[in-house]
Amino acid sequence: MFKNHLKIAWRSLKKQPFFTFLNTFGLAIGMAGALLIALYIYDELSFDKMFADADRIYRIDSDIKFGGAEMKASEAAAPMAAAMQRDFSQVESTVRFRDRGSLLLRKSGTEANTKELRVTFADSTVFDFFGIDLLVGDAKTALTQPNTLVLTKTAAEKHFGIRNALGQNIILNNTDTYTVTGVIDDLPKNSFLRDHTVFMAMAGYPDSRSDNWGSSNYFTFVKLIPLANIDDFDELLQGMLERYMLPWAQEFFPGMTKESFEASGNYLRYHTMALTDIHLNSNRQSEMSANSSIQNVYILCFIGLFLIVLASVNFMNLSTAYSLKRAKEVGVRKTLGSNKRELIRQFLTESGLISFISLLFALLVTMAVLPFFNELAGKSISMPYTSPIFWVIMVVTTFGLGLFSGSYPAFFMSRFMPVKTLKGGGQSEVGGGRIRNGLVVFQFAISVFLIVSTMVVFQQLKYIQNKDLGFAKDQVLLINDTFAAGNQVKAFKEEVLKLAQVESATISSFLPTPSARSNSSYFKEGAMTQENAIQIQTWDVDHDYLGTLNMDLVAGRNFNREYTGDSTAVIINEATLPVLGVDAQEAIGMKISQDIELDRPQFYEVIGVVKNFHFESLREDIGALGLFLRSSTGNMAIKLKAGDFSNSIATIQALWGKLAPGQPFDYQFMDESFNTTYRSEQRLGEIFIVFTVLSILIACLGLFGLAAFNAQKRTKEIGIRKVLGASTEQITYRLTTDFLKLVGIAVLIALPLGWYAMNKWLEDFSYRIEIAWWVFVLAALLAVLISIVTVSYQSIKAAIVNPVKSLRTE
Repeated sequence: MFKNHLKIAWRSLKKQPFFTFLNTFGLAIGMAGALLIALYIYDELSFDKMFADADRIYRIDSDIKFGGAEMKASEAAAPMAAAMQRDFSQVESTVRFRDRGSLLLRKSGTEANTKELRVTFADSTVFDFFGIDLLVGDAKTALTQPNTLVLTKTAAEKHFGIRNALGQNIILNNTDTYTVTGVIDDLPKNSFLRDHTVFMAMAGYPDSRSDNWGSSNYFTFVKLIPLANIDDFDELLQGMLERYMLPWAQEFFPGMTKESFEASGNYLRYHTMALTDIHLNSNRQSEMSANSSIQNVYILCFIGLFLIVLASVNFMNLSTAYSLKRAKEVGVRKTLGSNKRELIRQFLTESGLISFISLLFALLVTMAVLPFFNELAGKSISMPYTSPIFWVIMVVTTFGLGLFSGSYPAFFMSRFMPVKTLKGGGQSEVGGGRIRNGLVVFQFAISVFLIVSTMVVFQQLKYIQNKDLGFAKDQVLLINDTFAAGNQVKAFKEEVLKLAQVESATISSFLPTPSARSNSSYFKEGAMTQENAIQIQTWDVDHDYLGTLNMDLVAGRNFNREYTGDSTAVIINEATLPVLGVDAQEAIGMKISQDIELDRPQFYEVIGVVKNFHFESLREDIGALGLFLRSSTGNMAIKLKAGDFSNSIATIQALWGKLAPGQPFDYQFMDESFNTTYRSEQRLGEIFIVFTVLSILIACLGLFGLAAFNAQKRTKEIGIRKVLGASTEQITYRLTTDFLKLVGIAVLIALPLGWYAMNKWLEDFSYRIEIAWWVFVLAALLAVLISIVTVSYQSIKAAIVNPVKSLRTE
């Protein structure tokens, strides 16, 4: 019987190629889009699950408020790991990382350096802790000795080759010599360690052995014993404040108690975050690798679901609409003895056949566009062809989609009364008009919602791009790792300033775009108590810093080479003023120091107040910051004149090669560096565009098919109207407005939903747009325009038909 149903289904589909094409193409597009999103979400949810005992590993996070500054850190103090191992029976093992950023590496005996972007100090327990095997070397001893390191496979091949790496000496940043004691495989792209290529022994980092509980700089992971209760462990962590932090702080603030600490508005709270939750749920001030957001996963999940539902709605709509053509077929079948159950099976077989044909096309489309999608999403996703689970899911999902899409049309058509259909009353039997209209409204409501969302995302990105950041990022060239020039750094700057294409230049490791960060506690003169602590960013800059980046002073003066006393001066930003409790003019001449433990502390005099500038993401408020006149040779920022930038860069590179031979010339423009901070939002916006276009395409396919059906259904009505004098324009208008009413209802439903959803998304930004009224107007107009273009072809085609042909068969 099934074979018979299949034959009839195939013949039926071949009889109506237009209907079959619309359904198959619409389902295939929806399935391909949903499959891409499903692969993306699967990759996002798989992060860090490959590590041994991942379900028992947690990171220690710190929520800190001190000196007027709040910090949500993903790090803890250096002694935290040892204290937990010693005090808590639930702890099986611990490991720490101290991120080192980028380093220049070269083989001992050579001059040319190679840059490794992500380097970290790590405890010797790291490989056993995460279950990472060494390709060469001994995991138990690889990082036990100072000045040893382990390379990833790619890094080892770059410098020595895997088999030859063991025992080789490497020079780091032209100063320190380290010995290679192991090589590990490249870390998975879906792990928090994915970007790290060099692991240096923590044993060689003196600060890691300090008893400093006041500085949170170490990514600290703990593995609990099986069956340990994480809530109980979190509660135990809160006791670390009184047990360790306060006794350490009392060395500097005698008499300080938990009560006085908290009475000052300060707090220190430790809590855990599961390793497998970090990628999607952690958005702290520092992370070992860039994270995504669970919010984006939810958004894409809904979009994928929408695409499938839209495609299914298309099928339901077109099938019920085209049921008029099959009304007599149903009547004949019932007259010849077919019962309702058999008819339902027949129609479900047809929908299932369309679903499986669509699946084949969807797989082909997915394979074709996957490389482009990977580039768009910043992923390296592949189709899991060898996974049986994947194929089971695809077959079951397709089967379910066929049942879901075909169920309503099947039950609807199986109810036709043979007497009415065979008498020619089939047209009146083709009801379901309200349901079809409701489905069209649903489709366009989703499309309008996605249009609004896409426009808001890009408006926020445009706002970020155009906002006054308090510094100039255009035409500023950044040269990274200028410290590699050694004692030639100043000479390099002087030579660069001589170039006609250069306006100014500054050397500093600290920049408003992603770069070094340093937080410190300072105290006003005469108020050296913990209640009066001031937590500010400490940046080391040179005399030309403000001028090169076009930063404005609101009070006081800039650093001046003629004033030798500026070595003990500081320029603060406006955000520091509320913390000090003064206005800009009153701040000039104030003195601050961080040497609370010394009898004769070093004070720094405030000589200027710089206008606030954004040195964090626009998701964050601007914090307190101080600029100090000190040497810091990590980067050089060069303000270029308008003109041929490629020629300017080539000239600067030639100077670099002359003064720093063998050292890599690594550069980028500051606006490019700024944009990397918002790459996740840019990708979200681009993904929104792609899937918004797909949803509109699917909705338009359905609308196109319904317009064709509607025109055919009203052929005789159109003929009579033309005979009675109606013009082509009047008939086209009448046919089109029927659908525009539905689109209008969809717009009224979608706009409030879009406003609410995007307002929730914008809440993540401290600096954000207000959604403008024209966004909704433009979204509505786009929806109306798209529907007019879609429907008008069929409407005009029906309106220009000769009425003689329309009425000939009457």
